[in-house]
Amino acid sequence: MKVLIVLAHQEAQSFNAALLARSVAELTALGHTVRISDLYAMRFNPVATADDFGERRFPDRLQYDREQKYNLHQESLSGDITAEIEKLLWCDLLILQFPLWWFSVPAIMKGWIDRVFVNGAIYGAGRRYDTGGLAGRRAMVVTSTAAYPGMCAPDGLVGALDVVLWPIQNGTLAYAGCKVLPPFVSYSVNFVDEATRHRYLDDYAARLRQLEATEPLFFHPLQDFGPNWRLKPGVMAKAVGQGKPAS
Repeated sequence: MKVLIVLAHQEAQSFNAALLARSVAELTALGHTVRISDLYAMRFNPVATADDFGERRFPDRLQYDREQKYNLHQESLSGDITAEIEKLLWCDLLILQFPLWWFSVPAIMKGWIDRVFVNGAIYGAGRRYDTGGLAGRRAMVVTSTAAYPGMCAPDGLVGALDVVLWPIQNGTLAYAGCKVLPPFVSYSVNFVDEATRHRYLDDYAARLRQLEATEPLFFHPLQDFGPNWRLKPGVMAKAVGQGKPAS
Protein backbone atom coordinates (compact mmCIF):
# COMPACT_ATOMS: atom_id res chain seq x y z
CA MET A 1 0.00 0.00 0.00
CA LYS A 2 1.16 3.54 -0.77
CA VAL A 3 0.53 5.87 2.17
CA LEU A 4 0.69 9.67 2.20
CA ILE A 5 0.82 11.28 5.64
CA VAL A 6 0.12 15.01 5.77
CA LEU A 7 1.26 16.42 9.10
CA ALA A 8 0.37 19.79 10.58
CA HIS A 9 2.42 20.29 13.72
CA GLN A 10 5.26 22.74 14.16
CA GLU A 11 7.18 21.08 17.01
CA ALA A 12 9.69 18.33 16.26
CA GLN A 13 9.59 17.12 19.88
CA SER A 14 5.80 16.99 20.16
CA PHE A 15 3.55 14.02 20.78
CA ASN A 16 2.40 14.39 17.16
CA ALA A 17 6.01 13.97 16.05
CA ALA A 18 6.15 10.76 18.07
CA LEU A 19 2.92 9.57 16.45
CA LEU A 20 4.39 10.27 13.03
CA ALA A 21 7.63 8.43 13.78
CA ARG A 22 5.74 5.42 15.12
CA SER A 23 3.43 5.30 12.10
CA VAL A 24 6.30 5.45 9.63
CA ALA A 25 8.14 2.67 11.47
CA GLU A 26 5.02 0.50 11.69
CA LEU A 27 3.86 1.04 8.11
CA THR A 28 7.35 0.44 6.71
CA ALA A 29 7.70 -2.77 8.72
CA LEU A 30 4.39 -3.93 7.26
CA GLY A 31 5.77 -3.45 3.75
CA HIS A 32 3.93 -0.25 2.89
CA THR A 33 5.56 2.68 1.09
CA VAL A 34 5.27 5.95 2.99
CA ARG A 35 5.62 9.55 1.86
CA ILE A 36 5.27 12.53 4.19
CA SER A 37 4.19 16.10 3.68
CA ASP A 38 5.36 17.80 6.88
CA LEU A 39 3.70 21.14 6.20
CA TYR A 40 5.54 23.28 8.75
CA ALA A 41 8.91 21.75 7.90
CA MET A 42 8.17 22.38 4.22
CA ARG A 43 7.11 25.95 5.02
CA PHE A 44 4.05 25.19 2.92
CA ASN A 45 2.22 28.36 1.92
CA PRO A 46 -1.44 27.99 3.01
CA VAL A 47 -2.67 31.19 1.35
CA ALA A 48 -4.62 30.75 -1.90
CA THR A 49 -3.81 33.65 -4.24
CA ALA A 50 -3.43 34.49 -7.89
CA ASP A 51 0.26 33.56 -7.54
CA ASP A 52 -0.85 29.93 -7.69
CA PHE A 53 -1.51 30.29 -11.41
CA GLY A 54 0.99 30.68 -14.22
CA GLU A 55 -1.79 31.68 -16.60
CA ARG A 56 -5.14 33.36 -16.13
CA ARG A 57 -8.39 32.51 -17.84
CA PHE A 58 -10.12 35.46 -16.17
CA PRO A 59 -7.46 38.14 -15.70
CA ASP A 60 -9.83 40.86 -14.51
CA ARG A 61 -11.24 39.08 -11.46
CA LEU A 62 -9.85 36.13 -9.52
CA GLN A 63 -12.21 33.14 -9.60
CA TYR A 64 -9.97 30.77 -7.72
CA ASP A 65 -11.74 27.48 -8.38
CA ARG A 66 -12.14 28.17 -12.10
CA GLU A 67 -8.50 29.19 -12.40
CA GLN A 68 -7.54 25.94 -10.65
CA LYS A 69 -9.33 23.93 -13.31
CA TYR A 70 -7.90 25.99 -16.18
CA ASN A 71 -4.32 25.91 -14.89
CA LEU A 72 -4.55 22.19 -14.16
CA HIS A 73 -5.30 21.55 -17.81
CA GLN A 74 -2.68 24.08 -18.93
CA GLU A 75 -0.12 22.45 -16.60
CA SER A 76 0.58 25.90 -15.20
CA LEU A 77 -0.23 25.47 -11.51
CA SER A 78 2.50 26.58 -9.11
CA GLY A 79 5.17 23.99 -8.44
CA ASP A 80 4.30 23.39 -4.79
CA ILE A 81 0.68 22.58 -5.67
CA THR A 82 1.69 20.31 -8.53
CA ALA A 83 4.06 18.37 -6.26
CA GLU A 84 1.35 17.82 -3.64
CA ILE A 85 -1.26 16.75 -6.21
CA GLU A 86 1.21 14.14 -7.47
CA LYS A 87 1.56 12.71 -3.97
CA LEU A 88 -2.19 12.80 -3.41
CA LEU A 89 -2.98 10.91 -6.60
CA TRP A 90 -0.11 8.49 -5.94
CA CYS A 91 -1.38 7.24 -2.60
CA ASP A 92 -3.78 4.43 -1.72
CA LEU A 93 -4.26 5.78 1.80
CA LEU A 94 -4.24 9.41 2.89
CA ILE A 95 -3.64 10.18 6.57
CA LEU A 96 -4.33 13.71 7.76
CA GLN A 97 -2.58 14.17 11.11
CA PHE A 98 -3.09 17.29 13.18
CA PRO A 99 -3.88 18.63 16.66
CA LEU A 100 -7.52 19.65 16.93
CA TRP A 101 -7.61 23.45 17.06
CA TRP A 102 -10.87 25.35 17.52
CA PHE A 103 -12.96 22.35 16.39
CA SER A 104 -10.98 22.13 13.16
CA VAL A 105 -7.62 21.64 11.48
CA PRO A 106 -4.75 24.12 11.85
CA ALA A 107 -4.73 26.87 9.23
CA ILE A 108 -1.73 25.41 7.40
CA MET A 109 -3.63 22.15 6.75
CA LYS A 110 -6.79 24.00 5.72
CA GLY A 111 -4.65 25.94 3.26
CA TRP A 112 -3.13 22.70 1.95
CA ILE A 113 -6.62 21.38 1.28
CA ASP A 114 -7.75 24.63 -0.33
CA ARG A 115 -4.79 24.74 -2.70
CA VAL A 116 -4.22 21.03 -3.39
CA PHE A 117 -7.77 19.64 -3.66
CA VAL A 118 -7.94 21.19 -7.09
CA ASN A 119 -11.07 21.70 -9.16
CA GLY A 120 -10.87 19.41 -12.16
CA ALA A 121 -8.77 16.80 -10.40
CA ILE A 122 -10.33 16.15 -7.00
CA TYR A 123 -13.78 17.62 -7.50
CA GLY A 124 -15.84 19.44 -10.13
CA ALA A 125 -17.65 18.34 -13.30
CA GLY A 126 -19.71 15.83 -11.32
CA ARG A 127 -16.83 14.58 -9.16
CA ARG A 128 -18.21 14.16 -5.66
CA TYR A 129 -18.56 11.34 -3.16
CA ASP A 130 -18.81 8.08 -5.17
CA THR A 131 -17.41 9.83 -8.25
CA GLY A 132 -14.84 12.04 -6.51
CA GLY A 133 -11.34 12.36 -7.88
CA LEU A 134 -9.93 10.28 -5.00
CA ALA A 135 -12.38 7.40 -5.47
CA GLY A 136 -10.79 4.03 -4.72
CA ARG A 137 -8.60 5.46 -1.98
CA ARG A 138 -8.94 5.33 1.78
CA ALA A 139 -8.37 8.18 4.20
CA MET A 140 -8.07 8.56 7.94
CA VAL A 141 -7.93 11.44 10.40
CA VAL A 142 -5.34 11.16 13.16
CA THR A 143 -5.82 13.88 15.71
CA SER A 144 -4.90 14.85 19.24
CA THR A 145 -6.73 17.08 21.67
CA ALA A 146 -6.34 18.49 25.14
CA ALA A 147 -9.99 17.61 25.78
CA TYR A 148 -10.90 14.66 27.98
CA PRO A 149 -12.97 11.82 26.44
CA GLY A 150 -16.10 12.80 28.38
CA MET A 151 -15.92 16.29 26.93
CA CYS A 152 -16.23 14.76 23.45
CA ALA A 153 -19.26 12.60 24.27
CA PRO A 154 -22.61 13.43 22.63
CA ASP A 155 -23.68 15.16 25.85
CA GLY A 156 -20.22 16.53 26.61
CA LEU A 157 -18.98 20.09 26.70
CA VAL A 158 -17.40 19.91 23.25
CA GLY A 159 -20.01 17.59 21.75
CA ALA A 160 -19.76 14.36 19.82
CA LEU A 161 -16.43 14.02 18.06
CA ASP A 162 -18.01 12.67 14.87
CA VAL A 163 -19.93 15.96 14.68
CA VAL A 164 -16.78 18.00 15.29
CA LEU A 165 -14.94 16.07 12.56
CA TRP A 166 -17.86 16.09 10.10
CA PRO A 167 -16.48 18.96 7.96
CA ILE A 168 -13.15 17.19 7.38
CA GLN A 169 -14.37 13.57 7.24
CA ASN A 170 -17.49 14.19 5.16
CA GLY A 171 -17.02 17.60 3.61
CA THR A 172 -13.45 17.00 2.45
CA LEU A 173 -12.40 13.35 2.44
CA ALA A 174 -15.69 11.60 1.63
CA TYR A 175 -16.70 14.38 -0.77
CA ALA A 176 -13.44 13.82 -2.65
CA GLY A 177 -14.31 10.13 -3.05
CA CYS A 178 -12.35 8.52 -0.21
CA LYS A 179 -13.59 5.71 1.96
CA VAL A 180 -13.04 7.25 5.36
CA LEU A 181 -11.76 5.03 8.16
CA PRO A 182 -12.68 5.76 11.79
CA PRO A 183 -10.39 8.44 13.24
CA PHE A 184 -7.61 7.73 15.69
CA VAL A 185 -7.83 10.17 18.58
CA SER A 186 -5.40 10.80 21.43
CA TYR A 187 -7.24 12.52 24.28
CA SER A 188 -5.99 14.98 26.91
CA VAL A 189 -2.41 14.63 25.69
CA ASN A 190 -1.35 17.73 27.64
CA PHE A 191 -2.41 16.19 30.93
CA VAL A 192 -1.91 12.41 30.81
CA ASP A 193 1.24 10.71 32.08
CA GLU A 194 4.04 9.29 29.95
CA ALA A 195 2.70 5.74 30.26
CA THR A 196 -0.61 6.81 28.77
CA ARG A 197 1.11 8.57 25.88
CA HIS A 198 3.09 5.39 25.20
CA ARG A 199 -0.18 3.44 25.26
CA TYR A 200 -1.60 5.83 22.68
CA LEU A 201 1.41 5.10 20.46
CA ASP A 202 0.92 1.36 20.88
CA ASP A 203 -2.81 1.68 20.15
CA TYR A 204 -2.04 3.65 16.99
CA ALA A 205 0.40 0.98 15.82
CA ALA A 206 -2.28 -1.64 16.42
CA ARG A 207 -4.76 0.38 14.36
CA LEU A 208 -2.28 0.60 11.50
CA ARG A 209 -1.85 -3.16 11.52
CA GLN A 210 -5.60 -3.49 10.91
CA LEU A 211 -5.95 -0.93 8.12
CA GLU A 212 -7.11 -3.28 5.41
CA ALA A 213 -9.63 -5.00 7.69
CA THR A 214 -11.09 -1.78 9.11
CA GLU A 215 -14.65 -0.98 8.05
CA PRO A 216 -15.05 2.59 6.71
CA LEU A 217 -17.46 5.06 8.23
CA PHE A 218 -20.87 5.37 6.61
CA PHE A 219 -21.66 8.32 4.38
CA HIS A 220 -24.72 8.36 2.16
CA PRO A 221 -23.93 7.52 -1.49
CA LEU A 222 -25.13 9.78 -4.27
CA GLN A 223 -27.94 7.39 -5.11
CA ASP A 224 -29.58 8.19 -1.76
CA PHE A 225 -30.24 11.77 -2.86
CA GLY A 226 -32.95 13.01 -5.18
CA PRO A 227 -32.84 15.74 -7.85
CA ASN A 228 -33.42 18.32 -5.12
CA TRP A 229 -30.10 17.25 -3.48
CA ARG A 230 -31.94 15.95 -0.40
CA LEU A 231 -32.33 12.40 0.86
CA LYS A 232 -34.98 10.61 -1.13
CA PRO A 233 -38.29 9.84 0.56
CA GLY A 234 -37.95 6.54 2.40
CA VAL A 235 -34.17 6.86 2.86
CA MET A 236 -33.45 7.10 6.57
CA ALA A 237 -30.67 9.48 7.54
CA LYS A 238 -27.81 7.41 8.94
CA ALA A 239 -24.89 9.84 8.72
CA VAL A 240 -24.41 12.29 11.55
CA GLY A 241 -24.63 15.36 9.31
CA GLN A 242 -27.89 14.47 7.63
CA GLY A 243 -31.16 14.51 9.50
CA LYS A 244 -34.79 14.95 8.70
CA PRO A 245 -36.32 18.30 9.74
CA ALA A 246 -38.81 18.16 12.57
CA SER A 247 -42.41 17.79 11.43
